[in-house]
Amino acid sequence: MTPEVYFNRQIQLWGEATQRSLQSKKIAIIGSGGLGSTLAQALGTSGIGEIHMVDFDTVSLHNIHRQIAFTLADEGKNKAKTIAQLIKSKNPFVNVMGFDMDFEAFSGLDNRYDLILDATDNLPVRAAINAYAKKIGTPWVYASVEEFNGQVCFFEQADFQVFNISDHKPGGIAAPIVMHIGSLQANLALRYLAGLPVVKDKLYYLYFNDKGELVTQKFGMPKA
Repeated sequence: MTPEVYFNRQIQLWGEATQRSLQSKKIAIIGSGGLGSTLAQALGTSGIGEIHMVDFDTVSLHNIHRQIAFTLADEGKNKAKTIAQLIKSKNPFVNVMGFDMDFEAFSGLDNRYDLILDATDNLPVRAAINAYAKKIGTPWVYASVEEFNGQVCFFEQADFQVFNISDHKPGGIAAPIVMHIGSLQANLALRYLAGLPVVKDKLYYLYFNDKGELVTQKFGMPKA
């Protein structure tokens, strides 16, 4: 098998040169739960050369309905390392590593990335990701989900402090919205890494109204 065969449909989309350029890209996905599962599978087979998955948590039974990278046999295993093994089994052309640690420890490794993706579930860690990304001069893509709602933003110059940084824990979550928001996040990431236009520092907020209509709102984010 060759990359030309494996990535054939993307090569049809944007040509061999763009596809080859992805091989030099390196990203970090912080969190390997619901959003991380979707991001890893969407981006892990796209041709990106190196992917680092980060999570200290282990798979629990209540995770599996929405964390689509895992099966019942994965209960008790580290999430980041389990997803890394899954992606390796699907794509022979990616270097994917799982880091069993929290973000504070990971940020001390002094790695450099083309893009960082937030797949966490709390605001304090996202604030830490924002500070780290600003420090190393790397953009990052934020996402969060709760109930039937979700939001995504490609952060480059905007100030994440506009969010109330509290230790808010999400309530119930419907599995499809996790995949929906993760897919939007992955699309922004892949377009950016492929050199295609991406609107930055704008928050996309998606929700279902009382009539069941999917509504998308967009908000410009203040600069830091």
